[in-house]
Amino acid sequence: MKEMGCHCGGGLDQPREVTLKVAGMSCKHCQKAVEDALKNLEGVKDVQINLEQGIVKVKYNPIEVGLQEFKKAIEDAGYEVL
Repeated sequence: MKEMGCHCGGGLDQPREVTLKVAGMSCKHCQKAVEDALKNLEGVKDVQINLEQGIVKVKYNPIEVGLQEFKKAIEDAGYEVL
């Protein structure tokens, strides 16, 4: 019997990556605060931050977490998502 369904590899349980522009980060302390805020969210797999450009890349499981949670965590840490 042939298995039916989508086999495109883009299932909801596949890790995704989003890039966010964040204002207000100016030092290593800021970087750590944003990184910790995001890593404390269930479903976040990795966080990479380019402090000079104000860029935050988040790898995550979209079943567990999403953009609204990222924005809230960053804002609760005292920074602004642009």
